[in-house]
Amino acid sequence: MTEPLHSTSPADAVRLFALIPCAGSGSRAGTAQPKQYQVIAGQPMVLHTLAAFSGVARLTGCLVVVAPSDSVLNVDDQRTVVVPCGGATRAESVLNGLEHLLAHGVRAQDWVLVHDAARCLVTPAQINALIDACQGDAVGGLLALPLADTLKNAQGERVSGTVDRADKWLAQTPQMFRVGALSVALRRALAVAGAGITDESSAMEVLGHQPMLVRGSAHNFKVTYPEDFALAEAILNNRAA
Repeated sequence: MTEPLHSTSPADAVRLFALIPCAGSGSRAGTAQPKQYQVIAGQPMVLHTLAAFSGVARLTGCLVVVAPSDSVLNVDDQRTVVVPCGGATRAESVLNGLEHLLAHGVRAQDWVLVHDAARCLVTPAQINALIDACQGDAVGGLLALPLADTLKNAQGERVSGTVDRADKWLAQTPQMFRVGALSVALRRALAVAGAGITDESSAMEVLGHQPMLVRGSAHNFKVTYPEDFALAEAILNNRAA
């Protein structure tokens, strides 16, 4: 499999890479294996995810970060490389993936789009919309949706208050930032906030950045709970019909 780090673009051209953390156990999904390998609509979930990125021609390459013990994933795509450098948390896996990219020819100023393996319903159009919105921005941004539901605070299993949803958004992925800036932000944020870093935007926020919110799609949800698998399969089958 060819390393996705070579390009015919001019030497000073800013390139685009995808990074897919794929090392989690998916404990909430109730599956016998990590959820990203659960078969949906005829193939492992993560392959649907990778197919969407394969449909984005302007990506130079895609790095999939799997667990060190993983021998499951086999991808037949010249722009995609699978590396067993997953960490104990999602943030650590992303940071390890960024370090791999930087060690293999990717430059600090290049862009990286980090995407959850379990968001298997993302489309090339949504990925391209994020790139179009962010590639001229100083910081970068993420796909997200304005919060539609009423949001509650809880104390135990009782409501302790209602949160104003007027300025609340649901973060999605991909999240697009410069490789070097995101690497620095993740390293700093992990030292400061640790487990509180659940996405790339939160790491950038620790350094004072304000990422751009780019409207995504309700279909771009993260398959997390057992009932999510049936919904994702229905959407994929409907697209294929």
